[in-house]
Amino acid sequence: MADVYTNPEKHVVLHNNVKMPILGLGTSHNGGYSHSAVVYALKECGYRHIDTAKRYGCEAYIAKAVKESEVPRDEIFLATKCWPTDYGTIATRNAFNGSCERLGSDYIDLYLLHWPDVPSSVSDRNRLLQETWRTLEVLLDEERVRAIGVSNFLERHLDVILEECSVVPHINQCEFHPFNNPKQLREYCAEKKIQFEGYSPLAKGYALADSTVKAIAKLHRRSPSQILLRWSLQNRIPAIPKSTKVQRVMENGQIFDFTLTEEDNEILDNMAQKLTIMERSTIQHKIDNPLPDGYKLKLVKIPAEP
Repeated sequence: MADVYTNPEKHVVLHNNVKMPILGLGTSHNGGYSHSAVVYALKECGYRHIDTAKRYGCEAYIAKAVKESEVPRDEIFLATKCWPTDYGTIATRNAFNGSCERLGSDYIDLYLLHWPDVPSSVSDRNRLLQETWRTLEVLLDEERVRAIGVSNFLERHLDVILEECSVVPHINQCEFHPFNNPKQLREYCAEKKIQFEGYSPLAKGYALADSTVKAIAKLHRRSPSQILLRWSLQNRIPAIPKSTKVQRVMENGQIFDFTLTEEDNEILDNMAQKLTIMERSTIQHKIDNPLPDGYKLKLVKIPAEP
């Protein structure tokens, strides 16, 4: 078994005792999908956590990358998400089954509700969220999924789930980097034993040019991206940086052989909160005016099977 599951620094333990690699590879349709980067991450860099979503349109490509990497399926932590137009008892189960089929797996390690928003036509938003969450609980009972959670949920949204749930969400995946560090939400999740997870840990590259981040990187003789990911790791927050370049994938994985000082962490913990990558105000329109999954993907080149 890969050392990400035996080395305590390289994973977090969810409240149902499932081990989740603390460093993953993010994928999405925004910016494209690189088949070679995913294969390289698994085969050469030791990544064992791949994050995607039905919405991104690349689940089937990831299945091919996993097969090509020759890494055993049971060593890979696969996470995907349910888009709000698929919320509801029957629709969510169908969406889950579809994700399993595209991912080439009869189970998923982590299944998330992608957003707390729902279609505007829904009269009782809270009831729909609760019914959908109950479907995830049933999938968990059936051992079709190993852990269940949410993404982009604030305290008020989590309250809706917690009001009636039988299983407290294992994960809340939200934007997280030094310029968007929701401390109150993190404290809330910790109190409820919900593991906070961060996406866009490099703020889509914007954080790499910050003078403070660059100064800390120079001090440690590391890259800015390694500093940002190490900071997330030392906060015990799983990070899922995305890159379509193999060199960056390798660089992002080399964060387990150095340590930030308390002063470094304090500086990064208290940076000005000035940057939001994912604007919530745009999501409702995307839900109510749906485009095909993966609509932003450019031409994806997948090597032909021998």
